[in-house]
Formats: sequence, structure tokens, C-alpha cells
Amino acid sequence: MNAIKFSTAIIKAGVIFLIVLGLSGCAKDYPPLEGGPAPAIVSPDYIVGAGDSVEIFVWRSPELSSTVTVRPDGKITTPLIEDVPASGKTPTQLARDMEEELAVYVKNPVVTVMVSGFVGPFSEQIRVVGQAANPQSLPYVDQMSLLDLIIRVGGLTEFADGNRASIVRVVDGEWNQFGVRIDDLINGADISANAYVLPGDILIIPESWW
Repeated sequence: MNAIKFSTAIIKAGVIFLIVLGLSGCAKDYPPLEGGPAPAIVSPDYIVGAGDSVEIFVWRSPELSSTVTVRPDGKITTPLIEDVPASGKTPTQLARDMEEELAVYVKNPVVTVMVSGFVGPFSEQIRVVGQAANPQSLPYVDQMSLLDLIIRVGGLTEFADGNRASIVRVVDGEWNQFGVRIDDLINGADISANAYVLPGDILIIPESWW
């Protein structure tokens, strides 16, 4: 009786294994996202985001000038001025807001805002997840391509299935998923697979099952 139960368990385990193996080997067919002309400039003006380092220069008032980091709540604090919203604004917009705030203390203040240590708002960052050597979020750069992303994350792991990778993108307010061919791009030197990416894209690199 024990031998029969053992044999039955082995058969069930084998069936389950084959089912899982079959399912894992069936990759979804996503519409391909091929290379092509570079997209037009998505955002002509840089948008300040949490984590950005901003230099506030107040003309003829060095004591009021400072370099600060935008806090996680999107605000900054400078001499005389506390909790000024910065995230989501262009450097020029932030400069005008700072002038308005400083006008209470300084006559006709002239402010210039310079950004360094670019991070940008989360809505424009590109996320790389899965079998990348260094999965991370990256600030979007105009006309950034799939190859640029792969270089920035240090390539793929030995377990990656690059040709089953996909990009998740919002199109007309809806999430869409497109297939990309990273292996063909890197190992096959197929430049047609070098698709352009857009702000907010998510690159998913799955693991190979064999």
C-alpha cells in the first residue's frame, strides 16, 4: 500500500512539474516595440523632483543664496524661507516663487535656480526590473533608447531572457505592454531592436527557464 501511495505521489508531482514547465515556457506575445525615428522632445523644460539638488542664487544677497536638496515631500528650505514647494516645477517657476517669498524681506529680489544631481519626478523616471545586473530607477533623458538603459543598469544577468523582455507604457491613459528584443540588440547587433523609451516606462526583464 505504501508503495502504491508513493508511486501515485511521484506521478502527481511529475504531472504538476510538466504543467508548470509548459506554462513557464509559453511567453505572451506582446506587440513588438521596434526601433525607428527618435521621438520628439517630450518635455522641453526640466521638471524638479524630490532628491534633486538645487542651487538658489539671490543676486547681491550671498547670505540668502544656498544649495539645498529637494525633500521627499517635494519642498525646500532656504535662509529666511521655509517649506517652499519645489517638486513639479521648472527651475524658472521655482525662481519666480522664491522671488515672491523673498520680497517680504528683500526689495526687488532677483533669483536664479540651477539644478544638479538630476533625479526628476517619479512620473518621468524609467524603472528597470527583473534580470538586470543592477535594477533601478533612472531619470529620463531626451531620446533615451533601450540600449542606453541596458548600459546604465550594467547589462543583463546570466539568467535573463532578453528577447522575452517587455516595456510597460501608458498610452492614452491606459497601460500597454510591448515586446522588446534585448538579446538580438546586444548579442546579434540588430540595431532595429534598439527602440526608444519614454518617461514613465517600465522595462521588465524575465528569467529564462532553460
